[in-house]
Amino acid sequence: MSSPRIPAKRREGLLFEKSVSGKRGADVARWDGPDAPPLDARLTRAEIPGFPELSEREIARHFTRLSKLNYANDDGLYPLGSCTMKYNPKVNEKVARLEGFAEAHPLLPEEASQGCLQVMADLEKYLCEITGMSAFTLQPAAGAQGEFTGIRMVRAYHEQRGDPRQVVLIPDSAHGTNPASAHLCGYRVEEIASDERGCVSLKELKERLREDVAVLMLTNPNTLGVFEREIGEICDAVHAVGALVYLDGANLNAFVGVARPGDMGVDVMHSNLHKTFSTPHGGGGPGSGPVGVKEILSPYLPVPRVVRAEAGWRFSSEFPSSIGKVHGFIGNFGMHVRAAAYILANGAAGLKEIAETAVLNANYLRRKLEGTYHLPYSSPSLHEVILSDKNLERFGVRTLDVAKRLMDYGFHPPTIYFPLIVKGALMIEPTESESIEELDAFVDAMLAIAREAEEDPELLHAAPHSTPVGRLDEASAARRPVLRWRGGE
Repeated sequence: MSSPRIPAKRREGLLFEKSVSGKRGADVARWDGPDAPPLDARLTRAEIPGFPELSEREIARHFTRLSKLNYANDDGLYPLGSCTMKYNPKVNEKVARLEGFAEAHPLLPEEASQGCLQVMADLEKYLCEITGMSAFTLQPAAGAQGEFTGIRMVRAYHEQRGDPRQVVLIPDSAHGTNPASAHLCGYRVEEIASDERGCVSLKELKERLREDVAVLMLTNPNTLGVFEREIGEICDAVHAVGALVYLDGANLNAFVGVARPGDMGVDVMHSNLHKTFSTPHGGGGPGSGPVGVKEILSPYLPVPRVVRAEAGWRFSSEFPSSIGKVHGFIGNFGMHVRAAAYILANGAAGLKEIAETAVLNANYLRRKLEGTYHLPYSSPSLHEVILSDKNLERFGVRTLDVAKRLMDYGFHPPTIYFPLIVKGALMIEPTESESIEELDAFVDAMLAIAREAEEDPELLHAAPHSTPVGRLDEASAARRPVLRWRGGE
């Protein structure tokens, strides 16, 4: 077996399995004062049978060892396609933890939170300038909630015009959350197949556009990493039947600072602050998915909105056509601070360089791996490249084998088997934050795995070899998960 980049790690047992009767985490001196009155019975509970008994040292080491089993962007390249798992500068964490931001309570009166309101107003202004939209809401906590918010505004717009409509058109190369968001807003979803370029066929789109279509939800660049070059003509065709265009802007890092969705004809979009700008991504969030709109949709933005008054910034809910609130208070404010700091630090030139580097890195990997791995679509790649296992099929090796073996080489696997329109897909997004040395290390690992597939396919079938837990029965793990410890089982 080839030498992995990381040493093998041992399996960490459960605290329940390590328990020794009588052990204590701390010795507390016996209380010699007056007895306290007994607690109300509703505030107490019976002893928990089998509750672990361990020392403080054992508990500290247990959780420290568990934390080291995680793979994070601070460990190395994290090429999870369509998720933009890039490195975030630590200085933005420092800014978000400044006492005036971190300790601000959402119920502070407006006059005591002017600095926070200024940050929100500034971030909305920056996002308008970056995207070409007219106004933004910062309330949505994630991309999917941004989609939900945007489509609710689309529905409100059509209903107020007395023409609610019933259909949302979504290409098969869109993010998987798009159909769910449209369905939650009461729409019927119709799928549009991609053409041989991996793009929306303008001819088919025009044939599908009818007077009951409310909106086209377009992911651009799409999940093949391909930019919809006919976006202008697409928007014109959609508008011609009275429908609107929603842009899933989750992949904005592919063209931030280079082009603006608002200039392309888009009516409403969301952007993931935790992907294009700066927020630690993964591990459960929190995220932030602001939604931008053109002027025709601004009356429907969620409330409260930050507005300028004579005495300073204040919240206003005086927007009678608003769809209401979509998040408690004002959204995840800490993410707003990080994104504003990131935008200010980079400026217009820096944001443009981010997009250029994201595209350059993806195409560097494509050039190095194309041929060894199958490239299903030859259209130019933007921020990510989609490969497949087609060239390895003759050795009996599949995408899952490649992904598991990458863990032995010290890399997090890319997104696999997505997008669904590519059989055996490997969706690789290096992001703009990786050096050429790290990209070359990943290329070396992928090429070594391809050689192993030909010379010793069983090595890949049994991978990973360096992790505490080897190849799982993933179907059983998903269908019959064991989520609770039970003594004696």
